[in-house]
Amino acid sequence: MLVKDYMMRHPIMISPETPAAEAQQLMIENNVRHLPVVGDGKRILGLITRNKLRVPPTDLGSLNVWEISRLLSDLKVKDMMVKHKDLITIGPDETLECAAQMMIKSKVGCLPVVEDEIVVGIITEVDMLAELSDLLGGTVAGVRVTMRVPDKVGEYAKITSAIASQGWGIYTSGGVPSPKQPGFWDVVIKVRNVSKDDLIPVLESIEGQEVVDIREDL
Repeated sequence: MLVKDYMMRHPIMISPETPAAEAQQLMIENNVRHLPVVGDGKRILGLITRNKLRVPPTDLGSLNVWEISRLLSDLKVKDMMVKHKDLITIGPDETLECAAQMMIKSKVGCLPVVEDEIVVGIITEVDMLAELSDLLGGTVAGVRVTMRVPDKVGEYAKITSAIASQGWGIYTSGGVPSPKQPGFWDVVIKVRNVSKDDLIPVLESIEGQEVVDIREDL
């Protein structure tokens, strides 16, 4: 799974000379929280976010209503954006895992996707969550199971073999180290065309593994 396959292509882009109020209106009208700031040829110059468009109350406390109005109308995107030198970007051929780790490490909600300094897209935390949902079969009806398995070679094969022996199939799966039990993994699978009541005894019969959660989904 690569960034270029899941990013938003052709995002709304703005000039650094765009009034801040206009940028804010664009975000509201298009229900977005980030706008790449570009120069000639869509060359990346920065990024403006909803948070960056908020004027600190300390900057307004000593001003009257006319001065506040003038201050806000004079502000340009270039005065408030994250500048290029401080901006974290990613290439279109990087993996989604790389994008997620960059967002987590830097505590940012999006990454402009840049190729040769040209903006080709943007990927956001919402895009990542949507893909996580798809990865775990969140949009497909079936029985969702979490199995806690020892961190040993062959444990996942036990699950697939048990299910295959019944003529069923796994639609999707994923796994993470168990947050509550070191030395174990929590494996999430989704099985279609089977009832929960039929699936439970098959999974419970797998030696050394535990059914942590099972539910009919969608």
